[in-house]
Amino acid sequence: MAKVKMKTNRTAAKRLKITAKGKVKYSKGGVSHYNTKKSPKRKRQGRKPQYVPETIEHKVKALLPNA
Repeated sequence: MAKVKMKTNRTAAKRLKITAKGKVKYSKGGVSHYNTKKSPKRKRQGRKPQYVPETIEHKVKALLPNA
């Protein structure tokens, strides 16, 4: 009997990317509207990519088996 292939979680695949060193990178949400009330520092930091904490990285990588 053949093994069942793992399916990639498509929602996670659209939002997350695994880097060459194995970290999980994502873009922050909530930066594209209601910007008048946000400080310049907050808007600037929202443009930078973020990395998933190492404590939950294994859970996120399970959603992306083929990445």
